[in-house]
Amino acid sequence: MSLISSNLEEVNARIAAAAESVGRTREDITLIAVTKTKPCSDIKEAAAAGAAEFGENYVQELVSKYDELGAIGNWHMIGHLQRNKVKYIAPFVSMIQSVDSAALAEEISRRALAAGRRIDILIEAKVSEEDTKTGMNPDEARDLALAANDLPGVAVRGIMGIPPFGADPRPYFERLKKIYDSLPKEMRKYLSMGMTSDYETAIAFGSNMVRVGTAIFGARDYGKQ
Repeated sequence: MSLISSNLEEVNARIAAAAESVGRTREDITLIAVTKTKPCSDIKEAAAAGAAEFGENYVQELVSKYDELGAIGNWHMIGHLQRNKVKYIAPFVSMIQSVDSAALAEEISRRALAAGRRIDILIEAKVSEEDTKTGMNPDEARDLALAANDLPGVAVRGIMGIPPFGADPRPYFERLKKIYDSLPKEMRKYLSMGMTSDYETAIAFGSNMVRVGTAIFGARDYGKQ
């Protein structure tokens, strides 16, 4: 068994244990394998070991990997997305998790229609005061979700967020869950919160989609960005 396969097996086991501790099952939790800076060979290994959802932070890297690997799984855009780059991923991306403005939602709608498809999106809520974090003010996230869901070519599927680095994530997960719970039922499909350092805690606070990279693939090579 390769290291990636072994790591993925361990992550899945920990997800299952965390889910069961709060009365849910492994099947209730979607795992996004975050492949930022990782080579296509690593993604192929993860796919062979059962990974089916892959997340990327940068459009150029996402497009490059899709061009090489195609529909090896479902591709998620999880990083900040500029409106002028939506056109590059609209034909194939399964979900855009980082929608943080009405203007971005409108551009996704326009590009989705041009590609003859509908794109699932999550509204990114900013629960941290860090300047480096993007996302909607929590008080405005629900309003954006309601407005975006009326756009053609777009389907709002829930909320995504990231606690501040190094902080106790629990109060931030609570805030994200409250925003998620305020959405109409048809938009409450995914609460995407939790990464390598805190995904088990996130599951305890209601997450049903976790984004895990380092625990599967090892430390990122930031020189490849």
